[in-house]
Amino acid sequence: MIYGPHVSVLFNECLDFLTHNHQSDKPYLLADLTFGAGGHSFGFLERIKNSTIIGFDQDPEAIFHGNEKIKSANQTDRIKLIHSNYSDFPSWCEKNGNNKFNGILLDIGVSSHQIDSEQRGFSFRYDAPLDMRMDPTSSGPTGADLLNTLPEKEIADLIFKYGEERYSRRIASKIVEFRSQTPFSTTKQLENIVFHVYPPHQRHQRTHPATRTFQALRIAVNDELNRLSEVIEKLSQQLAPMGSLLIISFHSLEDRIVKHKFKEIVDKQENQYKIITKKPVLPTDEEMEKNPRSRSAKLRVLCRQENYGGFNGDQEEEILRE
Repeated sequence: MIYGPHVSVLFNECLDFLTHNHQSDKPYLLADLTFGAGGHSFGFLERIKNSTIIGFDQDPEAIFHGNEKIKSANQTDRIKLIHSNYSDFPSWCEKNGNNKFNGILLDIGVSSHQIDSEQRGFSFRYDAPLDMRMDPTSSGPTGADLLNTLPEKEIADLIFKYGEERYSRRIASKIVEFRSQTPFSTTKQLENIVFHVYPPHQRHQRTHPATRTFQALRIAVNDELNRLSEVIEKLSQQLAPMGSLLIISFHSLEDRIVKHKFKEIVDKQENQYKIITKKPVLPTDEEMEKNPRSRSAKLRVLCRQENYGGFNGDQEEEILRE
């Protein structure tokens, strides 16, 4: 897949929060744990000249195109990409010197390129294999695998829990009925079932009937909420003094996890961390008009206060050399 133009959500807001405590003449080490098309990272390189970035992404396409972009921009000495899920970042740090970062950015959810890919199965716009794995090279179950094997109650529960879908039981019942005749394999099979579960007068509203079910299945396939919940405190521990952890979410359940985890961290380690965003930062009307996919984005920021385990300006070269 060829990566086209990309619009990074809350772009200026992220750069402002990442740099608000930083002296411009000091080295800066940033971890962009959902590199994607690299919009935030390349913008950051422009903003902070004396900076180095470690980028993570579990999607091999993002890694490939990211490395090509890095080479063409002559930035191989400033960005290193790792093909891995962001939940692996703490263990990667432990294996690579446990250096502390001035900024850590996590942009949760499916990227525009993944949605727009006809073969990935994230969207019902195309009749594609019902895959939904963020890393299609992994051995984990696909969306089709889950629908073909899970008991009806588990399907209903995951659609309700992760999609907040009120017709979850009806949808699960129809899924089990369908698979008894034909195993699930494509996105259009699932879309068609969900569409016809909805009453006729609700089928053509602004939000497509299948949206919540597809979202729920994607979250389940990639174990997104559990990964997020388990990693936030570990990420906070990788911050340098006055370093900032930024998390962008696109789902109310994700935002709730971030909000509660930030509070737990502050309550548990008083005077070591501070929540910078009392309420989540939302896209402006102008951004939502230019990029409709940003409309559900919410940004929360946590800052480390205590001055220990600090940032060594020599660590940039060491990390990139490994």
